[in-house]
Amino acid sequence: MIPLREIAQAKLNLALHVRGKLPDGRHEIETIFAFCTDGDRVSAAAADELTLQTAGEFAAELGDPEDNLVLRAARALRHSAGTRDGAAIQLDKNLPVGSGIGGGSADAGAVLRLLTSLWDIDPGNASAVAPKLGSDVPACLLSLSARGGGAGDQLKPLVLPELAGKPVLLVNPRVALSTAEVYARWDGVDRGPLGEWRSGRNDLEEAATALVPQIGLILAWLSTQPGVEFVRMSGSGATCFALFDSDGARDSAAEAIPREWWRLATSLR
Repeated sequence: MIPLREIAQAKLNLALHVRGKLPDGRHEIETIFAFCTDGDRVSAAAADELTLQTAGEFAAELGDPEDNLVLRAARALRHSAGTRDGAAIQLDKNLPVGSGIGGGSADAGAVLRLLTSLWDIDPGNASAVAPKLGSDVPACLLSLSARGGGAGDQLKPLVLPELAGKPVLLVNPRVALSTAEVYARWDGVDRGPLGEWRSGRNDLEEAATALVPQIGLILAWLSTQPGVEFVRMSGSGATCFALFDSDGARDSAAEAIPREWWRLATSLR
């Protein structure tokens, strides 16, 4: 059987304001999500059991496949739908692990979409289990621009026509960052609500840069590239991104990036 395939689109936080703590202990944020056209790749074919195989540049950093969020998402969806169907799942891990661009959440969202089709079940099951898997999973399940509130899981669709097809370059110093550790270093200051994405900020940048100083170098390097229009760190880092005025300018910058840094030249959806 020909497997079904999905792209687990890389997630970007165009802005991320940390406003405080929620009663359940998670941080309350306001953010604007955008998604790239590229990312990890997930495929699935009908099978008797649920299994996961991994491949790709960053597969070795994933740890035990049995504890991977992709497999946990598949099990949760199967339980919610009350089905006994299985699937042979493959994850091609092209995005760095612990990099602030969705990663496992994007993979989980992709497998929820895939298995909803493969098993021919109500999409409401995927929407129901997504928030239980992680704060970013609901946004990654949709993989469309949205404003996120609460812990990032309360979504309002957002139309950003000026960004559709926008050339973007993602750069990571190949250093994984723990989201929990970055949030633990947030200074606790509420600097105000999020309005328009360009005038926003990423309140986690200072904490992330203290842990991985290369973030500051990457942001400064991106800011000097010809044709760059906007530069910011995504999520809890360490991936930074730059929007460009043309594909050519983006590609020229990508070619000039120091070899020790990971890069992805892509576009926004």
